[in-house]
Amino acid sequence: MIGTEAVARSAPDGYTMLMVSTSQAVNPSLRPKLPFDTLKDFAPLIQLVNSPNVLVTHPSVPVRTVRDLINLAKARPGQIAYASGGMGAGTHLAGELLKSMAKVDFIHVPYKGASPATVDLISGQVSFMFGTIQPTLPHIKSGKLRAVAVSGLKRVSILPEVPPVAETLPGFDADSWYGMFVPAGTPAPVIAKLNAEMARILHTPEIAERLRREGTEPVGGSPEQFGKLFHSAVAKWGKVIRGAGIRLE
Repeated sequence: MIGTEAVARSAPDGYTMLMVSTSQAVNPSLRPKLPFDTLKDFAPLIQLVNSPNVLVTHPSVPVRTVRDLINLAKARPGQIAYASGGMGAGTHLAGELLKSMAKVDFIHVPYKGASPATVDLISGQVSFMFGTIQPTLPHIKSGKLRAVAVSGLKRVSILPEVPPVAETLPGFDADSWYGMFVPAGTPAPVIAKLNAEMARILHTPEIAERLRREGTEPVGGSPEQFGKLFHSAVAKWGKVIRGAGIRLE
């Protein structure tokens, strides 16, 4: 938030930019007293990458599909626990979206970061979690965790055999993403030039391949497309946060 406020107060000349993640769209609903206006103080520049999450379970959990997980939760309401990297984290909101769309009751267990959450999942203290693909992948390959589904609308190249949650719950989309903002008032020609150059770099073969190896998908697109994505994310996650009654202390 400190860096975001600094960019909001910077000259709109194209020399100061802000890298943002999905949390930028979540913060207005979680933190009502932000020192900047998320929707008015910035102009969208470009979406850099899409970063899918993967729903993983402990191998002892009798679940191999999303439908299995939903059926298990319905058979054992309020008994299936899922881990997250903390209250309001993307991994938490993905679980709450799944809970809402499937109309089931999970227990949320927040941790101080994804690493301790993963450790407890591997040890069987919780049943499942949504994890970032790259750090979770070694545990999937070793058999310590079972990959059930990815969080976006389609399959991803790094886990091509794993279906999206959306094949069971149409419209489910809990991917993370990264993009760039500039201060509001930055001239349109400057935004267009920065957008074009960043898009070119994203899709050079070596950069695109490196990003895919890291578990992300290069996107690019216009500032308008990123703005539309951002505004829809603010609305979607705001609804999830209000529905789940999430509050940060």
